[in-house]
Amino acid sequence: MIKVIVENNKIEVSGHALYDEYGKDIVCASVSSIVITTINACIDIDEASIEYEDKDNKIKLEIKNDNEVIRKLINNMVFMLESLEGDYPKNIKILRR
Repeated sequence: MIKVIVENNKIEVSGHALYDEYGKDIVCASVSSIVITTINACIDIDEASIEYEDKDNKIKLEIKNDNEVIRKLINNMVFMLESLEGDYPKNIKILRR
């Protein structure tokens, strides 16, 4: 299962969806696309807006320069992940702390 932990200005995404075999897992592909697209958009708008680490099947994201555009991008990312959670509750879980 993919776990997404949302806590203040930090988001951590870890695990595997286990929806299908490697290379065919649409849940993993969706999560990766959503998160990486958001990270790239934030960096494109303001390189100093976030810090992130992609290591050992875990992505850690921290908002450094919180402004309206960056906040909207991050909120949109979380909303899309929540939509996936609604469709695939056995494969992705969002935790808010």
